[in-house]
Amino acid sequence: MNMDTRLLDEKNEQDIKEAGKILRRGGLVAIPTETVYGLAGNALDPTVSAQIYKVKGRPSDNPLIVHIADIKELPALVEEIPEAAKKLAAAFWPGPLTIIMKKTPLVPMQTTGGLDTVAVRMPSDPTARAIINAAGVPLAAPSANLSGLPSPTSFPHVCDDLMGRVDGIVNGGDCEVGVESTVVAVTGEHPMLLRPGYVTKEQMEAVLGEEVLVSPAILEKLKDGEVARSPGMKYKHYAPKAQVTILRGDFAKYKEFIKQHTEPGVWALCFDGEGAQLGVPFIEYGKNHDGVTQAHHLFTALRDLDKHGAQVVYARCPEQDGVSMAVYNRLIRAAAFRVVEL
Repeated sequence: MNMDTRLLDEKNEQDIKEAGKILRRGGLVAIPTETVYGLAGNALDPTVSAQIYKVKGRPSDNPLIVHIADIKELPALVEEIPEAAKKLAAAFWPGPLTIIMKKTPLVPMQTTGGLDTVAVRMPSDPTARAIINAAGVPLAAPSANLSGLPSPTSFPHVCDDLMGRVDGIVNGGDCEVGVESTVVAVTGEHPMLLRPGYVTKEQMEAVLGEEVLVSPAILEKLKDGEVARSPGMKYKHYAPKAQVTILRGDFAKYKEFIKQHTEPGVWALCFDGEGAQLGVPFIEYGKNHDGVTQAHHLFTALRDLDKHGAQVVYARCPEQDGVSMAVYNRLIRAAAFRVVEL
């Protein structure tokens, strides 16, 4: 692909209108959100959704998330709004939470990966909502990267991946959260967490007054033939070119392991303040025991490893609760589930 990609700026009102025009006529525009940049197109046009999959190189059975700017847009997209969805939307929309409900015929199967459910969210990023309003249609917007690579959290990341492949890219600076939205399904008897994010299991349970089940696919591989009910459930995802292995254990054991693996091309992906003690090149990706800072820095760190030519990466293991669950979920997929117990 070698298209003319227009570079637009969120601070320019005309550029927001131009992004809306491109999207309304069936084009694709990479837009900022509070989570990561999204590759946006008209969610109600099956040919546009098919084009999103093609540009990303993404398997078409991997559902897209539909983005709206106002709660009034929701009833046209879903058969019913369950009580749990109402409570979650009231608490967390606009924000980094995606809710899966039964879809109406208005939403094409090409957008939902062939499923009879649709994943919907209302971003809190004002630029994202302004662009949805300018387009006049809900926008399907998976992460604005080539499939399998780390998601883009800055304008240069998007340009690296999508320049010449899309009609426009909107510069919205750096994303606030740094990992994709939490995805929860409310189609069964109990709500189920399908992808962890900034809105945590514990926060949702406090709002709902009931347990939120956790899909085994969050921390484990999908079983053979199992359908991906949410984006981000595939086997290998978010990965740099280097081979990543997660080392589970305390810092003393991690440091000892690294000392025995100092070959050329080996890099450490560790927490703030640890790298200088390791004797190999390193990138730090946030504070220990702090999922929020880790989430904010993880994808940039993974992309930086590629820029430095890292071949083998040994990563410090995050925790598995709160926002840290989202970090672990992304990292274990970047590592293709390679974990060493120290």
